Amino acid sequence: MSELSWGVRLGVDVGQVRVGVSRSDPHGVLATPLVTLARDLTAAPDAVPADIAALAALVAEHEAVEIVVGLPVNLAGKHGPAAVHVKAYADRLADVIAPVPVALTDERMSTVVASRRLAERGVRGKRQRAVVDQAAAVEILQSWLDAQRRRTR
Repeated sequence: MSELSWGVRLGVDVGQVRVGVSRSDPHGVLATPLVTLARDLTAAPDAVPADIAALAALVAEHEAVEIVVGLPVNLAGKHGPAAVHVKAYADRLADVIAPVPVALTDERMSTVVASRRLAERGVRGKRQRAVVDQAAAVEILQSWLDAQRRRTR
């Protein structure tokens, strides 16, 4: 990566109930789990939901230069209802954190991969549910970072 593209990125896995968040190191090499936020589904249409406000605070706290949101593309490569929902969420987030850019990336199977990796480490049941969203956010961000590095070689 060029020096101009250095900076912390946040990875976001948007679910119906929770939002998993990960962060990269400033050099864009490694994604690590950060936090799981509860979705705020009760906010008025003209109000900023608490989870998006919390993400905006994380952007400021970590001085993030970009947000990478996982887009749930189905196995056939199509955008179903979940992708439409996530795109609307990403658009709302982009409005709140502007001028920090929000990128969408294919997250096919990220939660499945994250669940499998957690199970391999002996994390199951309630303990897994508590961290799977963060682990999925790590998968999303790490895949995106790796793709960016491959592109600049």
